[in-house]
Amino acid sequence: MQERLDYVKIDPKTILDLGCSRGGSFPGLAGRYPDARLIGLDAAPAMLTAGRTPRAGWQRLLGLGKSAEMRLAADAAKLPLKNASASMVWSNLLLHWLDDPLPALGEAHRVLEVGGLLMFSTLGPDSLKELRAAFGDGYAHTQRFIDMHDLGDMLVGCGFADPVMDMEVVTLTYDDLDTLFAELRAAGSSCAMKARRHGLTGRQAWATARAAYETMRREGKLPATFEVVYGHAWKVAPKQTPDGRAIVRFDLPRSK
Repeated sequence: MQERLDYVKIDPKTILDLGCSRGGSFPGLAGRYPDARLIGLDAAPAMLTAGRTPRAGWQRLLGLGKSAEMRLAADAAKLPLKNASASMVWSNLLLHWLDDPLPALGEAHRVLEVGGLLMFSTLGPDSLKELRAAFGDGYAHTQRFIDMHDLGDMLVGCGFADPVMDMEVVTLTYDDLDTLFAELRAAGSSCAMKARRHGLTGRQAWATARAAYETMRREGKLPATFEVVYGHAWKVAPKQTPDGRAIVRFDLPRSK
């Protein structure tokens, strides 16, 4: 995502990091846009607290260090920000956690100023396909991942212009299945789908899944696929009023 900003011409005054977690994107954004005000928003207050960098006593007294950075605990679908208050909305790997990303995209559009940029990444349908195939028991074992074309349609439906979507496939490899599970748990990647198994998974089901996953071992490693989807779009001046009437703009004649 950071590399994609090399091809975008924007000088944001305020950047909203939507789903910022511990603030991992802050150093890169601050380095690229040193004059921008950074607002990090996440639904988990513990993540926001864990990501704070303590300031030395003299910095606190003088008001130095991290002064342009704000962190808010809030719902991505109900942003506590005014209309047109952000120049850029940045969201790294948030949308696949949401039951429906459409309200969050609509809120991103609302808080962006005209000419503002939304840039995001999320996971696509092929993510963890090996894990789903290994279980194959009719229950959900991963989150529901949305196709990038559907996300593009959502952007247009929210009023964004010129959406650009692309993706890449990243395959991580592991020595054993327990290492994969440990890494997923460390990332908070447990399945919250209603279709998941609500009771305990029995020994036989685990043994069957492990054996099925082992058949996918290549060159001594177990693969785990992640389809990373990238998207960006711009907020343009509205073409309709909220009640559906068309907006017609007349340019003033140029002075001679």
